[in-house]
Amino acid sequence: RARNLRSSSHLSPTSFTMFRPISSLFSLLPQTRYGLTAARTYATAATERTITMIPGDGIGPEISEAVMTIFKAAGAPIKWEVVNVNAETGVSDDVIKSVVKNKVGLKGPLGTPIGKGHMSLNLALRKKFNLYANVRPCLSIPGFKTRYDDVNTVVIRENTEGEYSGIENMPVPGVAQSIKIITYEASKRVAQYAFQYAVDNNRKKVTAVHKANIMKMSDGLFLKTCREVATQYPTIKYEEMMVDNTCMQLTLNPAKIDVMVLPNLYGDIVSDLCAGLIGGLGLTPSGNIGFNDTAIFEAVHGTAPDIAGQNKANPTALLLSAIMMLRHLGHHDIAGRIESATLSTIGEGKIITGDLGGKSSTTDFTNEICRKLKQ
Repeated sequence: RARNLRSSSHLSPTSFTMFRPISSLFSLLPQTRYGLTAARTYATAATERTITMIPGDGIGPEISEAVMTIFKAAGAPIKWEVVNVNAETGVSDDVIKSVVKNKVGLKGPLGTPIGKGHMSLNLALRKKFNLYANVRPCLSIPGFKTRYDDVNTVVIRENTEGEYSGIENMPVPGVAQSIKIITYEASKRVAQYAFQYAVDNNRKKVTAVHKANIMKMSDGLFLKTCREVATQYPTIKYEEMMVDNTCMQLTLNPAKIDVMVLPNLYGDIVSDLCAGLIGGLGLTPSGNIGFNDTAIFEAVHGTAPDIAGQNKANPTALLLSAIMMLRHLGHHDIAGRIESATLSTIGEGKIITGDLGGKSSTTDFTNEICRKLKQ
């Protein structure tokens, strides 16, 4: 999706005149602010892990370099194996071999043709590695003033089927059809992931989002499966909400929504809406979770070709996704340090990129986070 990263925020520098005390707010944040479900069984935190790095298109190489620089400053025990994916290479054998070997990857934005051309490379990666759950925490950043100060919701999106099954045809000229597929197995595994996420991250409620009043069989199956899974988690409150009402409730009072579990298309739309509540896609992390601890973490904003190579890009989304990755690997202390340095830099509002209302370069923003890490 070729979105302009700068459109993720329309705040001016004067938006940062009403700051709240950063230190007191950080003390209230849970350790797993950008966390994932369940403890991992990797080696000790001192053991170096090789991670597949896919820089992506447009601003991707710049923000990927920023993340690697910050990780080095933090002393993160990560070794990067850089492989390229683009419209020419597609999902090449080198990428497949790297992810199969390393199990975990970090990916910058990838460009996708609209209305023509090859399958989305993002979709191709999810299908190839069966990354069935997309996890997007959307949380207000302390000190960064937006319309809402108390957003704390998580979107868990089924990632492999629905309208994104990729089954389309044109039976006669002028008539196109797209087949939506919902299966019991895919619905069950994403519902189980959502409820287990709620348990592991001290969440109280899971909302199943649907349109079963219209799509009675497909969304009906999704709801029936979620209800079945909900009975296995009596400590978690379960509710159901139609997707149109969900969008309205999120804009009226986002604090009412905790964890959402959604079919593919609804999850794609609602997750971007939630990103808008906290300042845009440039501040939103994302992780794609598969079987046997396979996972690819990514920036979900566009490639921003108009500012590529100009040292203007904001690396926050990819960096927060990398923090999720560190927690997935069990490196909680280092993840917490990078998170604190990043959020305090944004909250102070002094050295931030143009999309956040500042005038600083990618390099300046990166160096400020590194400076805080070395204090």
